[in-house]
Amino acid sequence: MRAIAVAAAFTIVSSAALAALKPGDAAPSFTLQAAQGGKEFSFSLQQALAKGPVVLYFYPKSFTSVCTIEAHEFAEAIEQFAAMGASVIGVSGDKIATQRDFSSKECRDKFPVGADPDFNVIKAYDAAFNVPVVGAMFANRISYVISPEGKILSVVEDSGATKHIQNALAVVKQWREAQGK
Repeated sequence: MRAIAVAAAFTIVSSAALAALKPGDAAPSFTLQAAQGGKEFSFSLQQALAKGPVVLYFYPKSFTSVCTIEAHEFAEAIEQFAAMGASVIGVSGDKIATQRDFSSKECRDKFPVGADPDFNVIKAYDAAFNVPVVGAMFANRISYVISPEGKILSVVEDSGATKHIQNALAVVKQWREAQGK
């Protein structure tokens, strides 16, 4: 019963347009512990933006069904992002130990996932929501594309995974073309 309530809450909250950050807004800067290929490191948004646009996506919980599908789809598209000079990072409220496993098993060693158990980054991007039935906070499924100048280019909230990847690829491509690249 509890699992059904959590799933229903994810669906209801994820479908609502809750993001306070809009295209054109400054993206909050952050540094957090992340993992890629099972190895921990410190991820800095500023350092990543120095190399090109960043696709920052938030997801509720590692190793859950849609979150796993989303990680697989981002992993499959990572070469397309890299070819356009963009990087990808996923962030959830999971601890770094969970993210080490998720980065290898579900992200297929292709991109990092950040651990934000205190929800500092998740809250800064207005991506947090509470599930009163279980008394827990989670990250909403929101993706942002951020320009190297630190401006938000795109925001997508959708309970499914595919729209996030498709939108991010299209926005990065548009950004690249606008830069004459």
